[in-house]
Order: sequence, then C-alpha cells, then structure tokens
Amino acid sequence: MRVVVVNGSPSRPSKTMGLVDVVLDTLKGMLPIETSRIDVYRLGAGFTGAIERDDVPPDVESALRLAEDAGLLIAAAPVFRGSYPGMFKHFFDLVDQYALAGKPVLLAATGGGDHHALVLEHAMRPLFGFFQALTVPVAIFASAGDFDGTVLLNPRVYGRVQTGLTDVADLLRARATRAAGAHPPHSNN
Repeated sequence: MRVVVVNGSPSRPSKTMGLVDVVLDTLKGMLPIETSRIDVYRLGAGFTGAIERDDVPPDVESALRLAEDAGLLIAAAPVFRGSYPGMFKHFFDLVDQYALAGKPVLLAATGGGDHHALVLEHAMRPLFGFFQALTVPVAIFASAGDFDGTVLLNPRVYGRVQTGLTDVADLLRARATRAAGAHPPHSNN
C-alpha cells in the first residue's frame, strides 16, 4: 500500500514529523507499506506562486498526483494561530476536487498545548470533508510537552496511534487487496 504524508510543518526536523514517524512505524508493523513524503514548505516558488493547478511546474504537479494517488493519505500539520498553516491549505487548494473522494485520510497534528487538539475536528476534518475523503475516525494529536525535541515520549499518544490504526487496519488491508486484485495477472487459460 502506498502511504503518502503531506507534511505541513515549516520546521526541519519537526515534532509533526516525529509524530508521523511513530504512525508510520506502527503501520509498518500491521501492513506492508511504501511511504512517500511531501514537504509543502520545500516545494518552492512554483508552488507558492501558483494560483491554479495549471500554473504549477512539473515537480509540483508530480507531488499533487502523488497525494491524489495515495492508498492512504496522512495529512499532518502543526497548529499555528488556531489552525493549520497556510502552505498546507494551499497544497490542498491545488488538489483536484474529486481526487480524494473515498480515499482514507489519517489526520495528525501537533501544537503547543492540548487545547490545540481541536484543530483536528474543527479545521482539518472539515477540509477533507469537502473532498469527500474517508477520514479515519481516530485523529492523532501530540502537544509540545509530549516530546523531547522531535522524539515522541508520551505513552498515551502511542496508545492513541495504536488504537487509531487498529481501528482501520482491516479497511486498509481490504483496500490494498482490492487494489491488487484490480489488475489480476494475465492467464494463458
């Protein structure tokens, strides 16, 4: 299964990607996955200056198609002033309106304190609702106090990751099996 992370953090390294690394490590223990990462803050001037999809250069078009073609999309962002960063939103402003319909999307966010966790339900979930994406029921949040630098330490957050992924592992397995079966090998019979 192709898992694509859209990273909305301008920092490198970041707590947001520290959280995503835990998600990916946990998921690798459940399913065979291939991962790709799109760092929206590293897409350059051709991305930031684009007003419409037709304006993007080939490398940005490739990043958009990678996200649109994911088997599982992980949308991860830090909280800035009560919401996700503008570059994160700008990326999804350029995604085709119907490309994410029915696609599993896992929401992950980091913030300064637990009160920032509301971004998952009040900003990120509605964004993917617009796309008619299948957002995973358990969204994952970690606050600054859950980390030592960019290393996640809080066992409660690890438990939430495990719960969230266990809840959808069967769905992801079924989708991966169905996708593999969509192109059966050619038979000579």
